[in-house]
Amino acid sequence: MRLTPQGSQIVEEIARRYYVSVDAVMTLLQAVVNGGGTMAQFSHPDFGGSGQWMQGGMTMVGDMFNNSLKAKVDNLCYELSGLIANQPLFEPPPQSQGGYAPGGQWWPAELGNPSSSGAQNNLRYAVFPSTRRLAIEINGFLTVYDTLDHQISGVAQQQGSGASFTFSSQYGVVPVDSLPAVNGDGNAAPASFEPTSYAAPAYEPATGTESDIFAKIERLAELRQKGILSDAEFAGKKAELLNRI
Repeated sequence: MRLTPQGSQIVEEIARRYYVSVDAVMTLLQAVVNGGGTMAQFSHPDFGGSGQWMQGGMTMVGDMFNNSLKAKVDNLCYELSGLIANQPLFEPPPQSQGGYAPGGQWWPAELGNPSSSGAQNNLRYAVFPSTRRLAIEINGFLTVYDTLDHQISGVAQQQGSGASFTFSSQYGVVPVDSLPAVNGDGNAAPASFEPTSYAAPAYEPATGTESDIFAKIERLAELRQKGILSDAEFAGKKAELLNRI
């Protein structure tokens, strides 16, 4: 990720306010982006090593009983999540694969500025969180989708036969054609890319799994603190639980 000049200033200002390094903020920022704005897995010395964050859930840091550090990470992640959704922090990546270059603004001007954009083979995309829109152009055919409550972090073409496209959000990997198309350039999209009739999305946030795992790890930590579990037993159980996420 390359920050815009404004994005760099924002990151530096956040680092000063939280008394951490710019590198630490960038590590969290990348982790929050990878987690679709709602979760993050990270590792940095400023945060006690490895840790995890979930929006509305638990925050875990290497120093498990350091509540002050937990609060700092939680506040940082919430702030970065809000910035990702509302600020153009990153420069559009000049991605080009298979000779297909993004090349200038190709999306409708009324969508505003994208938070991210890219290209892959014969596809290019741009994400607009402020207007809840996803613009996709395939072989010159433009379709604009309503992103609903998805926080999109990337679009990709699936390997194999046919044109199958997916995006990543807080709900995991989702087919693009599950979104309702709201606009286009007057041309029909390829038949294999026409949106299906829309019903309520079948993608539910992982409301229980991660939260339950974090809660179990906290309980294990209490058992270790009371001497019921040894350090080795705690480390083994913790690793087993984290592997389920």
